[in-house]
Amino acid sequence: MEMKINKVIEPTPGRGIVIAGPCSAETEGQVMQCAKDLAKLNQVDLFRSGIWKPRTRPGSFEGVGKEGLSWLKRVKEETGLKTTTEVANASHVYDCLKAGIDVVWLGARTTVNPFSVQEVADALNGTDIPVLIKNPINPDLGLWIGAVERIYKAGITRIGLIHRGFSYHGETIYRNVPRWQMAIEMKRRFPDLQMVVDNSHICGRRDLLAEVAQEALNLNYDGLMTEVHPRPDEAWSDAAQQITPAAFGELLEGLRLRKPTADEMEMERLTELRRQIDEIDSDLIGMLGRRMKLADKIGEFKAERNIAVLQESRWEEVLKESSKRGKDHGLSEDFMISYLRAIHQESIDHQDAIVNKVK
Repeated sequence: MEMKINKVIEPTPGRGIVIAGPCSAETEGQVMQCAKDLAKLNQVDLFRSGIWKPRTRPGSFEGVGKEGLSWLKRVKEETGLKTTTEVANASHVYDCLKAGIDVVWLGARTTVNPFSVQEVADALNGTDIPVLIKNPINPDLGLWIGAVERIYKAGITRIGLIHRGFSYHGETIYRNVPRWQMAIEMKRRFPDLQMVVDNSHICGRRDLLAEVAQEALNLNYDGLMTEVHPRPDEAWSDAAQQITPAAFGELLEGLRLRKPTADEMEMERLTELRRQIDEIDSDLIGMLGRRMKLADKIGEFKAERNIAVLQESRWEEVLKESSKRGKDHGLSEDFMISYLRAIHQESIDHQDAIVNKVK
């Protein structure tokens, strides 16, 4: 679908989009204190706060509800900060429009459900409020694209993306693994969509926030969304990933914006380095092709002797030893496992085709 997308926010020249505020609106005093402290930084484009909080299990704090919208209205009146909150159904949308919320966003649990996205889109029809869309919980690019298309079909042209990471079952330092390549692919397909990183939900802990924010800026993201609370340790939700307004100010000061493009002399050096990478990539593809021909011969050997295609002990040995060698060359374990699994699956597919053909 061809789209004509406009910017959700026009950032101040020299810095990216900055969205900050508490995970949840808890009390009017908490919201106002946080907003006033953030306003003093003179760098925040949108004050965020969750009014309705979708929780995994019942009994957790699910937000103050509609009452909190009056607090955000007061934030706008007394600090001048524009406001944004999450919506998950038509009722949320109507309440936000009545309260004068400047921007709404769709959370990860909403993006993953086309029925919910369509309900929100229908409620937005005929309005011109900007909409930010978080990536779905699971790494499904189609769901993210579908959400953008549904909102756009409702007549909304100011659409942006929030990259908040993806669920992962395994050991990781992140709450939600970034999977940067998926977000980069989304940006490649929709270059006009502004994309901000939700470093709070990716990290799940304070000590990683600055690192992830900087990595996103290095990848030419348009800005960041960070959860900020006047007393983080007392927060009613996601306490471990929130920071004080003062700490957030320090985080912003430490960030370094990257140039989106290089000048002529830098470009010459960059072109040469890219040429060298292209040569190595060409060699790698050739080597992979030769590797698959050997896999074909192994498949023929197994077919002739009626040997099973998958040899689990051999695969475990390859995974262990190759991951170790990869580490010696500065390659992360996650990358090596993904790389080896992809190659192994291709080898299995080749051998399986040969075995089935012989049968």
